[in-house]
Amino acid sequence: MAKLTYATICSLDGYIAEPGVSDWAMPDEEVHQYVNDLERPIGTYLYGRRMYEMMVFWETASAAPDEPPVFHDYAEIWKSAEKIVYSRTLREVSSARTRIEPEFDPDAVRRLKQSAAADIAIAGPELAGQAIAAGLVDECRLFMCPVVTGGGKRALPDMPRGQLELLDERRFQSGVVHVHYRVSV
Repeated sequence: MAKLTYATICSLDGYIAEPGVSDWAMPDEEVHQYVNDLERPIGTYLYGRRMYEMMVFWETASAAPDEPPVFHDYAEIWKSAEKIVYSRTLREVSSARTRIEPEFDPDAVRRLKQSAAADIAIAGPELAGQAIAAGLVDECRLFMCPVVTGGGKRALPDMPRGQLELLDERRFQSGVVHVHYRVSV
């Protein structure tokens, strides 16, 4: 059975976005390479509309010749995976290997986990919150940046009280810390 993992880059105080520019969330090459290695086994990404609209950049990003190799590598990883976008408003997609579902269906995701040959990633705290509440998320990976934003969109959604088992942690030269947990709600 495939694992479903929620991963996000966040501030030390637990936010993924703040009003204005969030340039602190752009990974350096060391962090980006580590993310690439984690994402390489992903066969399917689950997105809400807003996250998809941000991530679809990678569909054409490999055409930028002045970017570092980790950038091009991630673009290829992203393009090779299936994408499911949950949206009631999006009518068409602008990337290959992508389909739209009108709403998040926990039973369909459960079936996907049972039948998938590769692991699955879910992005965005609202969508991840629905999957966590349904008991679908197996692992959570947080990349905490050495910045305090004081507010914004929370990285971890409201979720039922549950236990997290620390599986791994890593510190990067930039001060970013990665923590990897098994979720048991």
